[in-house]
Amino acid sequence: MPLSPHETFSLESAVELAVIERSGFIESRHIGSAVVLAGDGTVVTQLGDITTPIFARSTLKPFQTLAAMQSGVPLRGAQVAIACGSHVGSLDHMDVVEGMLRAAGIREEQLQCPPAWPEDETARSWLVRSERGQSRLAFNCSGKHAAFLWACTENGWDTHSYLEPNHPLQQRIRSVIEEYSEEKIAHLGIDGCGAPVAAISLTGLARAYSKLAKAPQDPGSNARAATIATSMLDYPWAVQGRGEANTIVMDELDVIAKVGAEGVLVLATPTGVTAAVKMLDGNLRATTLVGLTLLAVAGAVNIPGVSSVLEKVVEPVLGGGRPVGKILLGHAVSVMLD
Repeated sequence: MPLSPHETFSLESAVELAVIERSGFIESRHIGSAVVLAGDGTVVTQLGDITTPIFARSTLKPFQTLAAMQSGVPLRGAQVAIACGSHVGSLDHMDVVEGMLRAAGIREEQLQCPPAWPEDETARSWLVRSERGQSRLAFNCSGKHAAFLWACTENGWDTHSYLEPNHPLQQRIRSVIEEYSEEKIAHLGIDGCGAPVAAISLTGLARAYSKLAKAPQDPGSNARAATIATSMLDYPWAVQGRGEANTIVMDELDVIAKVGAEGVLVLATPTGVTAAVKMLDGNLRATTLVGLTLLAVAGAVNIPGVSSVLEKVVEPVLGGGRPVGKILLGHAVSVMLD
């Protein structure tokens, strides 16, 4: 039965990327697709369906940020990184976003991302003790929304409709995504934060990140794209949070790492070798294991460095509070190691 234009790839066209082993028994399987592109954009590895569109979710943030910067937003340093990030709402994260709002002449109430409790426990405790309650600053997309609003104030655009698909900023974002992915957006939906989210293929997503990651070394690349790539690696804590998987990967391996909801992850090296992963069940717990392994098999990252990072970011399978199993590579990936 052919797929509808309004659905992602099917179970039949996916492969086993990871399994969960508990007490010597395979308890769960993560099915999905993955692609590795060489620096010149050619496909090095294809696992499953890499051409049917997926909602790329928060992995699109660097390109949404690029559109905001092209609209005149003077982001610098950690501001760039947090606009690209899915942060845990630490006090440092909220402080950076608050500074962006001040510079733009915008109030927190104008952010259209939902109020949230921070994932960061220290920040959450502070919001509780201070009786401030949930905050829009703590929502993981608040940096992106602050950049969106700043673009509006720089251009005299309406700040109430900045998430509408026909808003000038959202139109520019779509153009940037299509330029970097070299694909037409297949479908436009609404992301968890309320912003438009584009459906493109895993290959198109990897292609976009490959260009972004190479930008600092490519004199012909967009200078703002180079700033984004450099800032994400210089301020990895702002992209996710200290001790979080994306931050550790960037800090220790110098590889751009960006997670997206529903099982999406992209990893891109400075030479442009890029891995993009989509878990069909939407679970993220094995994405870093799979993505870094694929980059290692492609010879794009240092294997001892990858092993060290995986020890820190792959969560153990617990029983009674102690490790009783592991997240393991699925058959489609493990056979590549033989």
